Amino acid sequence: MLKNDATTAPIIARQKPRLNIWQSLWLRGVLVLVLLGIALTGHWLDRKGLHDNTDGVVSFSDVVYFTAITVTTVGYGDITPVTDRARMFDTFVVTPVRLFIWIIFFGTAYTLALKSTWEQIRTRMIRKGLKNHIIVYGYGSTGEAAVGELLRQGVKPQSIVVVDSNAARIAQAIECGVTGIEGDATYNATQDAACIKTARAVMVATHRDDSTVLIVLSARQMNATVPISATVRATENEDLIRQAGADNVINPVSMGGHLLARASEGRHVAECIADLASADGQVVMREREVSAGEIGKPLGDITTGMGLRISRGSHIHGYWDRAAKSLKAGDIIVEIVRTDAPPSSVQAQ
Repeated sequence: MLKNDATTAPIIARQKPRLNIWQSLWLRGVLVLVLLGIALTGHWLDRKGLHDNTDGVVSFSDVVYFTAITVTTVGYGDITPVTDRARMFDTFVVTPVRLFIWIIFFGTAYTLALKSTWEQIRTRMIRKGLKNHIIVYGYGSTGEAAVGELLRQGVKPQSIVVVDSNAARIAQAIECGVTGIEGDATYNATQDAACIKTARAVMVATHRDDSTVLIVLSARQMNATVPISATVRATENEDLIRQAGADNVINPVSMGGHLLARASEGRHVAECIADLASADGQVVMREREVSAGEIGKPLGDITTGMGLRISRGSHIHGYWDRAAKSLKAGDIIVEIVRTDAPPSSVQAQ
């Protein structure tokens, strides 16, 4: 049974900031010094427009002092502007400088107090832009590898959303440029924050099969058509995860065993399988819908790549089967294409 959404804390979506906190503070400090420098320079160059009511002489220290009390609005009156030019400078230059400095100080002082509200506003802004994206639940070793592979395949970082309950992992994911959401993916509210209803694919890579089942159930409940791929730890849980709604269930242990067994036949076999699975290889496996010009032709006659099999309804047919001798509308072709093939030559699904 899924957990009660009412007990969840506000969910925050994050993206990598352009500046970290120390860079931001340093930039603000430099900006304050620049603004003070403008006011100080103007007062020094026009010091004849100032009058010291104490000794009648305006020294550099007097200018520094007058600039400080003017910017801070203290104004003791011991030094005053006496010419029109000095008064206009204070009005149209020093006053805006004063306002900017106070804005900087208030912004810095209340950053932590306003952070929560701003993050919720930013979360809503980020969510509005999430459409046709890929959600990765879990950013452990498997989830991190999946995100890295997506980026190597050319998927834009802004089109990837990583969800994990571990703040450190989310921070690590954000460093890659993707959107990170810190929260428990077994909650409907968390999946809603990831915009599951508008996602084009979901990957579940948690370290526990029970969590995977709950996440897949929730995701399938909220989006009945999105393709869901999930990893499994125990072989006996594969059917359970499929029944929960996963389209693809990947067992890393079994996959590793297959590669080891194939490697016994020669290193080139395992290398070829790894080549097909990685975007860094020379070739890659893709699936797409049959084009209008291919209907009626054999699978072996396609020109976009090397056809391996077709999916027709609920049946899978290899290139050697009779069904593959004549392609039909609605067939899904699985083919091998060159990694560097132009996009126009491959009709993606």
